[in-house]
Amino acid sequence: MNYLHYIGTYFLMVVEMFRKPTKWSVMKKLILKDVDDLIIGSLGIVAFISFFVGGVVTIQTALNIDNPLIPKNLVGFATRQSIILEFAPTFMSIIMAGKVGSFITSSIGTMRVTEQIDALEVMGINSLNYLVFPKFIALTLYPFIISIAMFLGIMGGLAACVYGGYAPMSDYIEGVQLDFKPFHIAYAFIKTLIFAFILATIPSYHGYYMKGGALEVGKASTTSFVWTSVVIILLNYLLTQLLLSS
Repeated sequence: MNYLHYIGTYFLMVVEMFRKPTKWSVMKKLILKDVDDLIIGSLGIVAFISFFVGGVVTIQTALNIDNPLIPKNLVGFATRQSIILEFAPTFMSIIMAGKVGSFITSSIGTMRVTEQIDALEVMGINSLNYLVFPKFIALTLYPFIISIAMFLGIMGGLAACVYGGYAPMSDYIEGVQLDFKPFHIAYAFIKTLIFAFILATIPSYHGYYMKGGALEVGKASTTSFVWTSVVIILLNYLLTQLLLSS
């Protein structure tokens, strides 16, 4: 029954987040700050991980298709499919659950511990709209991060393929272009937008409703990462079944 209580509280929080909006002059500053913290601040780690994971995918693919009857352009094809369909939207979101999610939970949880949220409520401000809504709006730019992850993953694969001597550049590029389906990009961005909503709300829930002191802030951050990752993986399965199985 506790899980039903938590799920109900989460959905009530989501509804309350859109009610009684904060003044635009204040909200604008909050959104810009969250864009800087959550989006701009994540570009470095996303670029680094994407480039080298793309290289690893290419190397492993090339090493496992050493049969001379298999065309070399399959390396580029496999890398493209792996990066666009799963790595960039899903596994990058799990990584971001650790970075962005923990940041959101700890920042809101610290405000709860230091009674700043209570002060907002006393002043008649809808604290959920003030704290969670800017993060939700900022993370609507999350597909921008994922598009960079896709590009750099494929470029990392190209670098590994060419400089590792696994296949010529022309074969790799031909493989990247082989049997390309534009809907796969749409599928990746649909997943990304849904994951962005999860990244904004589940960590906020764990930070907003936590109880205790500084130690509990750390525990709430860990719990939010676990549940955000679990929900992302479950939704990934459901969305893949709905969007790609037909």
